[in-house]
Amino acid sequence: MKTLVIIPTYNERENIERIIPMVLEKDPSIHVLIVDDGSPDGTGQMADAMSKRDDRIRVIHRQNKSGLGTAYITGFKFALQENYDLIFEMDCDFSHDPKYIPDFLETIRDVDLVLGSRYIRGVNVINWPMSRLLLSYYANVYSRIITGLPVKDATGGFKCFRREVLEKIDLDKVKSNGYSFQIEMSFRAWKRGFKIKEIPIVFEDRKVGQSKMSKKIVREAVWMVWRLRLWSLLGKL
Repeated sequence: MKTLVIIPTYNERENIERIIPMVLEKDPSIHVLIVDDGSPDGTGQMADAMSKRDDRIRVIHRQNKSGLGTAYITGFKFALQENYDLIFEMDCDFSHDPKYIPDFLETIRDVDLVLGSRYIRGVNVINWPMSRLLLSYYANVYSRIITGLPVKDATGGFKCFRREVLEKIDLDKVKSNGYSFQIEMSFRAWKRGFKIKEIPIVFEDRKVGQSKMSKKIVREAVWMVWRLRLWSLLGKL
């Protein structure tokens, strides 16, 4: 099946040249789409150079740092336009290890959406401070209680969709742009009756570069779960 791995980037020069070959080697069906938000460190130019050497690598340049959610929406629309069957979300900083890609490809045979879960078998996170770990863990408990979404790790960003899921979701109506984007996409898929399965992964915090987490992203997630619940009740999803 034709597979696209979408990797948003902003100042990931130190990671991009190492991770892309590791992704591509996992399966000959895989292509990579890099969505770069005008990285001032030259990530976009490096992506272009890689694309010229390998036609399985595509690049979309955006003018400004516009957020994780809109980067993925851009990638999803590209995937549908180019007739990809399976569409991955994946970070560039090695917190999502490419070694798990074959597990996703095996699991997606029987379901519609596969989530890489840090919390399905205890807590599988390396190198996070306790404050960040507690925030993530209880954010997932909170979102599960408010929305009813039956997954352990709704905020994780290592995912694989069948194209049918993205075709049924009105991508222009997706409102989240930070980490709550992950909750919203899974919630919309679940509410449309698609089958979701979590598989265990070990999440390791980035070794180089800077995290994109901010207080604004946390606030968005706190309120978005209530909005999702309300939209669901009103039939506006």
